Amino acid sequence: MALNKIKQITQKVKERSKKTREQYLERIQTHKGKIQRKDLGCANLAHAYASIPKHIKERIKENKDLNFAIVSAYNDMLSAHQPFKNYPDIIKQELFKNHAFGQFAGGTPAMCDGITQGYDGMELSLFSRDVIAMSVAIALSHNVFDGAFYLGVCDKIVPGLLIGALSFGHLPSIFVPSGPMTSGISNDEKSKTRQLFAEGKISRDKLLESEMKSYHDIGTCTFYGTANSNQMMMEFMGLHLPNSAFINPNTSLREALVKEAANHMTQNKILPIGELLDERNIINAMIGLMATGGSTNHTIHLVAIARAAGIIINWDDFDAISNITPLLARVYPNGKADVNQFEAAGGLAFVINELLKEGLLHDDANTVMGQGMQAYTKNPFLIDGKLIYKDGIKTSKEENILRNIENPFSKNGGVRILKGNIGRAVIKISAVKEEHQIIKAPAMVFHSQQEFLNKFQNKELQKDFIAVLPYQGPRSNGMPELHKLTPPLGILQDQGFKVALVTDGRMSGASGKVPAAIHMSPEALLDGNIAKIKDGDMLLLDAKNGILEILIDEKEWKERKIPKLEKEEIFGCGRELFAGFRTQTSSAETGAMSFGGYFK
Repeated sequence: MALNKIKQITQKVKERSKKTREQYLERIQTHKGKIQRKDLGCANLAHAYASIPKHIKERIKENKDLNFAIVSAYNDMLSAHQPFKNYPDIIKQELFKNHAFGQFAGGTPAMCDGITQGYDGMELSLFSRDVIAMSVAIALSHNVFDGAFYLGVCDKIVPGLLIGALSFGHLPSIFVPSGPMTSGISNDEKSKTRQLFAEGKISRDKLLESEMKSYHDIGTCTFYGTANSNQMMMEFMGLHLPNSAFINPNTSLREALVKEAANHMTQNKILPIGELLDERNIINAMIGLMATGGSTNHTIHLVAIARAAGIIINWDDFDAISNITPLLARVYPNGKADVNQFEAAGGLAFVINELLKEGLLHDDANTVMGQGMQAYTKNPFLIDGKLIYKDGIKTSKEENILRNIENPFSKNGGVRILKGNIGRAVIKISAVKEEHQIIKAPAMVFHSQQEFLNKFQNKELQKDFIAVLPYQGPRSNGMPELHKLTPPLGILQDQGFKVALVTDGRMSGASGKVPAAIHMSPEALLDGNIAKIKDGDMLLLDAKNGILEILIDEKEWKERKIPKLEKEEIFGCGRELFAGFRTQTSSAETGAMSFGGYFK
């Protein structure tokens, strides 16, 4: 029954995408035969090979052996990307052993939302994804590569790398992760400390001490936000080596997996990424998102990724998948565990096996391992210096973190779509207790995150209300995450007040226990009804039934005008350089893509 429903949803996507998918496949086929390394002029090739050591140059100039691009988001400020420093050399060495070559083709920027939260730099975050995609195109534009390795982990980085990779869809590709940092203090303890600071009960020094015990080493942050949701989706789409997502950096097993990525690319026939990734992979990623309670940011990023491959998905597809996908995992902020504990309890191999058991995945999807998802039900081990895969466990090691499909945490997935006379929005309900999933309260309209924080500090918010923050969408200011609203709203909820949030902005992938209707579409700057809401308007946010409405007379609501706002140029922290991105971006519901042209 479940498989039939998945097939029905997939068929709708296929029919909707028929023309755009055919056009995409035709383009990559044309490009495949258009220019190859052997066809380049001698001066072009000499430039490409100039920096290569002489003993390699003698071999590569014959054009008989494969040459692979390495594109990396390495920098040593981001803990998640610092481990990538030595990956290119490891990959090159393994390729050379297999009579192939590798060149570091280009680096991409990688910013950290955790650092820019609440500051001007956050307004660059969403469109940094598009900058990364364009950086990939620049790196691969030299026409000397037979395939590519992509090194990236965090929020906008993986979606950007994948969108860029799909623009060179004629190349076989493997994504190589770096893994999460080892566990620090518990996420529960970190959250409590933040709340105490927001209440003025502890000093900034104590807060900093707590945060540095949480974010303490190289690797991704250990909570299940957008970065780790990225890694989950890459596994469900079959673009990683199986279950390489959550192996810690600087371990022998992690290094073995990096080497194996190079070996696997040269020793196996991997489909070009544009052919490999089709509607089935995209639907599998959606199912993984729902089954694990992943980040709401992927209701934007996955739409953009799919469109880059000529596949059209929308929020109704997310809703339909959520309705048939049970929630099998509880990882912070949806529970107390971190991703290391999730991995120890059974990890992605367990989740994928459970979903396959019930026919809740496309087991005929193509992956870098060949056809089917069975390879992703196995875990890697390093035994006597050799990388060996063994079947994953069949029973969860910790039922508070992972459950079998017969006994899920919830019958439905972690993300829902809200609809009503205000528009359409996304809500993550996997962390919201049932008693907080329906909120009816008057609106309080705020014009910035800081205005809200100031009123909280002045103790003006001790009451039932739904906070409304319009003009936070992609067209307005780049759709920043509004994560700094989470602690004060959480405090008010704990004090017994009925509170919620409605915004056309984003929340962090770590959005938690307070109901938040986000990504409101249409956004305020595109004449969305969120801009018409006034202080005191009664709102209903009903996550159980997928409803978001303003409770006023229908005629009055239709006649109410959107206030005219003077358009201000945005300066500071480089935001003026992103004006073009904001001007031509599509809506959140269509992926917030700023490329224009085909992507409008």
